[in-house]
Amino acid sequence: MPSKKTQILSQLQIEQKINRMAYEVYEHNYDEKEVIIAGISGGGFLLAGKLNGVFKKISGIRTTLIEITVNKKNPLTNNSSPIKTDLIKNKTIILVDDVLNSGKTLIYGAQLFLNSPVKKLATLVLVDRGHNRYPIKADYVGLSLSTTLQEHISVELGNKKEAVYLT
Repeated sequence: MPSKKTQILSQLQIEQKINRMAYEVYEHNYDEKEVIIAGISGGGFLLAGKLNGVFKKISGIRTTLIEITVNKKNPLTNNSSPIKTDLIKNKTIILVDDVLNSGKTLIYGAQLFLNSPVKKLATLVLVDRGHNRYPIKADYVGLSLSTTLQEHISVELGNKKEAVYLT
């Protein structure tokens, strides 16, 4: 039996969520000179790029967009090239992923910054499923959605028809 695909967010709703989160990030960091927006490869990096575009339009704060890679199957073997300490030293980091499920990807992504003297580290996700098994939460959330463990959230970004689906 094919799984049922239910649209949770349309392209317009995704844009509205990104705009709101960009304003929230700006509100909490209005006095910063630079903000580093670090997207986790795949959907997180696509979302980070969209967030970066909106953030640049609404604020005069300089941003740097970086992509980090987390091996989701074996996160202890990190595929990301080392992050240059001078790039992030005493800076505010916004770590971005598309979906927060268990927190595993987000916590291993955050680990990349913990050996550097960053000023602040915040997390941002488009959808928070609330199934955290790791001690990390999203500071900025587009949509909190209660799901069962058997359900799956699919985020489609970067194509003509962007949407979020529940399957």
